[in-house]
Amino acid sequence: MAGRTDPPEGTPGGTPGAGDEEYRSTVFDESFVRAARIEEFSARERLADHTTAVRARTPEPGPGRAVPKQGIALALIILLAFAAAIYLGASNPYDVPRAQPAGPPAAALVALAPEGEVPGDADLAALWAGAPAGGLGAGAGAVDLPDPRATAHFSREQVLTALTLAKQYVVASALTPQVLAGVGAVPVRELLGPDQQRQLDLALGGQHPTSRPTDWLVRFDPGEAVLADPQVRVDGELSFAEVADDTLEVGGRHVFAYAVRPAGTGPEEPAALFVVQRQVRLQFGEQELRQRNVVLRQADTLAGPLDCAADHRDELHPLLPGTSAARTAPGTTYDPYDLTGERGALCGTFDLNRT
Repeated sequence: MAGRTDPPEGTPGGTPGAGDEEYRSTVFDESFVRAARIEEFSARERLADHTTAVRARTPEPGPGRAVPKQGIALALIILLAFAAAIYLGASNPYDVPRAQPAGPPAAALVALAPEGEVPGDADLAALWAGAPAGGLGAGAGAVDLPDPRATAHFSREQVLTALTLAKQYVVASALTPQVLAGVGAVPVRELLGPDQQRQLDLALGGQHPTSRPTDWLVRFDPGEAVLADPQVRVDGELSFAEVADDTLEVGGRHVFAYAVRPAGTGPEEPAALFVVQRQVRLQFGEQELRQRNVVLRQADTLAGPLDCAADHRDELHPLLPGTSAARTAPGTTYDPYDLTGERGALCGTFDLNRT
C-alpha cells in the first residue's frame, strides 16, 4: 500500500508526465495574465450569490490606451501656466524701453587761415624740428589711456573696454592712412553701431541732410594733398565719467600734426605741416560695450592752415607750401596746440609760427 503514488492505471498517456508535455513550452508571464479578458472568482466570492464562476476583467491601461485622469489634469495645469507666462510677458508694464536710434554727432569745424604764405621744407626732419609738433609722440602709441576705475554702475573692466574702443575710434578716424587719404572709411564704420553706420554712409555719399564726412573723421582731398610722412604726431588725452545710470561717456581732445605735400609729387617737393585739433565725445551703454560699438555724440574740429573761403565739410583742403588763403578772419587767432582753449567763430587766424 505504501510507496506507490501513481494511479493504478498509470499516468495519463501511458508514460510518466505525458499529460504535461503539451503545456511544457507555454509560459504564462505577467503581461499574459494582465491581458486576460476573464478572471475566476475566488472561493470566498463563489460562496456569494454569483451564478457564474468567472467575471469579465477590465484590462489595465497599456500603450495606446486611455490616459489616466491625473495625467490629463497635469497636462491642463502645465498648459494654463504656459499661457499665463506668455500673457504676462507680453503685457508687462515694466518692460525696458528700447534704445532710441543714434543720430549723427553734433559737430563744428573751425578753419584757421594763415595771414601769409605757407612755408615748406623738403627735408622732413628739419620740418618737424622747427615746429612744436616735433616734440610730440608719433602714431597710435601716443594715444594714451587713463587708469580705468569702476564707477557707480560700470565695472573697471567695462570702463577699460570703453576707453579701448574710444582709442580705436581716435586712431581709426585721425591716424589711419586710408582714411586720411580719402579712399575708405571702413576702420571708422566698423566701430559704429548699425544706426550710425547708416548715418555715416549717407554722409559719405553726400545724401545726409545735416551730417558731412568731416564730422566723423579726418580726410584730405586726394586730388590735392597726400601724406609726406606716414608718422602722424599726436598729443592729448582721454577721460571718462558716468553721466547716467546706464551711460558711460568718454571724452577725447587731441592734436594731430601731419606733413603733407601736393598730390602727384615726389619726396623732392617741399612739404608743409597741417595741424588738426579734434575733440570727440563718445557714449557707451551695456549694449555698446557688449557689441564693442561706439556712439559718437560730438565731434569738434579746429584745423589749419586752411582757406576760409573753401568748403571743408566733405574733405579738408590744406594750404600747401607757397600758397596763401583767399579769405582770412583777422582778430581771432587760435593756437591749435592749446588743448584748453575755447572755440568761437567758424573761421580764425592761424599763426604760421606755431606750425
